Amino acid sequence: MWPAFVLLTLLDGVILHELPPVRLGFTEEGMTLPFGIIVAAFGNLFLVGVAAPWLARRLVAREQLPTAASRQIRREVLQDRVGTVLLGLGLIGVLAAGLGSREVVVSETADTEENARVVKSYVERSGNPELLRNLETANTIKLGPGYFRTCIAHDDRRSAFCLLVNTHRTPTSVRVDPSSEPNSYHSPP
Repeated sequence: MWPAFVLLTLLDGVILHELPPVRLGFTEEGMTLPFGIIVAAFGNLFLVGVAAPWLARRLVAREQLPTAASRQIRREVLQDRVGTVLLGLGLIGVLAAGLGSREVVVSETADTEENARVVKSYVERSGNPELLRNLETANTIKLGPGYFRTCIAHDDRRSAFCLLVNTHRTPTSVRVDPSSEPNSYHSPP
């Protein structure tokens, strides 16, 4: 169990660093690697120090073993096996939580995905609380090949902050549209 503890704690820490189950604020930042390993170590210590002994005692109590010595040996063997299984399940849980918290971008093409990435990055860099709050209202229309108009509704929902994005330029160009009319007032060509 202890070699598995060390290996799985390091793996949990890497997963917590790369795929944090909770994003802090509106940024992509997660846990630092050392902090992820510390969190994983505490979680895994709970699994092997509390959960595994408790489960091993419960499993041995269900068996009809003749002597106290045989029950003690069986409990130690079960505790080791149960602890190892719990560590593996913990790794699967950390991976599932990290993957479950990833943002899903549904996109038709690489151009629309690039548009979404650039608009999100622009809004995050702007630091505008209203735009950050309403980022999920982003609405995009295609104006031409690689050219998009993406609008994010203001709090009152009658006007919007709009960006014109050209994904065929390197780097992708983004400029603010002077019109604050939502995309619902515009129709694509």
